[in-house]
Amino acid sequence: MKKYLPYLATLAAGLLLGWVFFGGSKPEESHDHSATDVAGETIWTCSMDPQVRMTEPGPCPICGMDLIPLSTLGSSTLSPDELEMTEVSLRMADIQTTVLQKADPERKLILTGKIKPDETRISQLTARFPGRIEQLFVNFTGQQVRQGQKLATVYSPELIAAQRELFEAISLRELSPGLYEAARRKLKLWDLTDAQIDALESAKEPSTSFDILAPRSGTVTQRHVAVGDYVQQGMPMIEVVDLSRLWVEFDAYEADLAWIKTGEEVTYSVASIPGKDFSGKVNFVSPLIDPQTRTASVRVPVTNSGGQLKPDMFVRGSLTANLPLKGEALLVPKSAVLWTGERAIVYVKQPNREEATFVTREITLGAETGAMYIVQEGLNAGEEVVSHGAFKVDAAAQIAGKPSMMNPKGSALAMAHQHGGKEPMETEVPEAFLRQLEAFLSGYFSLTDALIASDPTATQSAASAALNSLKQVDMTLLSAEMHIAWMKQLAVIRPALEAIADAEDLVAQRKTLSSLSNAIYHSLRSFGGASRLTYYQYCPMAINNQGAYWLSRKEEILNPYFGESMLRCGETRDIIQAKTN
Repeated sequence: MKKYLPYLATLAAGLLLGWVFFGGSKPEESHDHSATDVAGETIWTCSMDPQVRMTEPGPCPICGMDLIPLSTLGSSTLSPDELEMTEVSLRMADIQTTVLQKADPERKLILTGKIKPDETRISQLTARFPGRIEQLFVNFTGQQVRQGQKLATVYSPELIAAQRELFEAISLRELSPGLYEAARRKLKLWDLTDAQIDALESAKEPSTSFDILAPRSGTVTQRHVAVGDYVQQGMPMIEVVDLSRLWVEFDAYEADLAWIKTGEEVTYSVASIPGKDFSGKVNFVSPLIDPQTRTASVRVPVTNSGGQLKPDMFVRGSLTANLPLKGEALLVPKSAVLWTGERAIVYVKQPNREEATFVTREITLGAETGAMYIVQEGLNAGEEVVSHGAFKVDAAAQIAGKPSMMNPKGSALAMAHQHGGKEPMETEVPEAFLRQLEAFLSGYFSLTDALIASDPTATQSAASAALNSLKQVDMTLLSAEMHIAWMKQLAVIRPALEAIADAEDLVAQRKTLSSLSNAIYHSLRSFGGASRLTYYQYCPMAINNQGAYWLSRKEEILNPYFGESMLRCGETRDIIQAKTN
C-alpha cells in the first residue's frame, strides 16, 4: 500500500486542481450525459481523470468510468491553446496578474571583498650587487620607515672595486671625461645616490660598506634577510608598502558584471569599524574570471590617511547600478517566470474576455534587476501576465491538455492512479536530470556549510549560486508525474533560496533553511534517491525549540542552525540511498 501512496496523492492533487480551475458541476448535473450541444460540440471528461477530453460520451479510456460533460463551447472564441478560469477559481487559487510597463532598469548589488595594498605603491628592495649584511636597522615586519631612511649596511668587495675604478677615472677626467661618467653611472645603477657618490669622491678612499636606503615611506611588510646573511645580485631583501592609499577589491559574480561599470559609486562598511560607512568609485573591473569562484575583481581605491584600514580586512558593499536603457527596458516580475532549464515562459492574460483567459508565452530574458527581469523578446508593454500563482495556472494547463511548461504543444497528462485494476506507473529518473540536480545540491551543501560557519555573507553568496544552478535543472526531462512532483517542491525551493539570498542576518537565513531542506528531501524521496548517499538530520532545539531538519552528505552531525555553539546537536532521521540508473 505504501508504494501506491505517492500516486494516490498525485491523483488527489489532480482532482483538486481540476475542481478549483474548471469548477464543480451541480449535483443534479454531475451524471447528466445528455448535455445540450452548443455550436455542435460538448466536451466530456472523467471525474477521476480530468485531463481526459472527449467529444462524445462513453467510458473513460483510462479507468472505464462513465464520462461527464465538462462545459460547452457555446459562442466562445477560445482557441485550443487558451485556458479559461472563472472569477471564483482565480480567488480560490490566489492568482494575481501584473500589467507590464517600461522603466529604468535599476539593481542593487551586494558585494563582498577585502582590502588590499595598492600594487603601484609596493617597493621591493633587491640586492643590486653581491655582499654580506653587516647591520640591519629593520627589526620586524610592520615597522614604519621614511623615504631615505637607512635600512641596512652591506659589505661588498665588488663595491670596493667599483669605487677604485671611480678614483682612477677622476684622475683621468680631463683626458677621458666619458670614462668618469661611466664610473659614476655604474654606481648609480647599484642604487647609490648622487650624494653618496659625491661623498665617496670627497673622501678619496673607498668605503668598505654601503648603506641601503628606503626607496619610499611606508610599512615593512616582508623582511627576507638577517645580519650576517650573504646576498646575491637580484635577491629580494626588504619590501616596503605605502599604506596611505589602498584598494578595496570586491568579488562580483558573472551575472552581475553587466551592471558594474567604472565610475559607479560603491558604499561599503568594514566589520572592525562599526557604525562608519565608506564610499568610493569603481576604477577597474578585471577582465579575468576566477575559475574556482566564478567571480571577477572589482576595484575601488581608498585614501587611508588615518591608518584605520588594514590589508585583508573584510568589507561588505552595495552598489545601485543602472543600465543605459533610460525608460526603454520592459520589466517582468521574477515570480511570473517559469523555468524549464532551457526555456523561460510566462502566462499572458488575453484581453477583452468575459472570463479570465491565459495562454503560455515563451520569452527571452535579459539581465536580472532584483525582483524583475529585463525582457528582450516575447512580450510587449501593456500586456498582463500572471505574477503570483503561475505554477498553479501551469498545473491546470497540464491537466487540461493545454500548452504548458512541460508540454509546449499541449497534450493530456497520463497521471498515474490506481483504480479499475490498473497498476501505478514505475518511472526512472533520467540520468541527465540527476546530474543537473546534483550540481544544484552542491550549492545547497555550500549554503549549509556557510551556516555551520555562522557566516551570513557567505550564506547569501551560496544561496545566489544555488539559484543559478537551479535554473539549469531541466524539468522537461521528467515524466508527467515526476514533473508535477518536482514543480510542487520547486514552488517552495526557489522562494526559499531567494529569501536566504536577500536576508542579511543568520536568524532569518536559518529559519528559511527548514522549508528549503524539507522540499529538497521530499523531491529526492519522490525520485527514489540521490546521486550520492545523503543524510536527513534533525535537531529538536532548532527554530525556538520547534525542531527543524537539514540534509548532509556526512553522517557526522554538523548543525547549521546553531554553528559552533551547538554543533553536535541533532540526529539522523533518514538515509537517502545513492541512486543509479
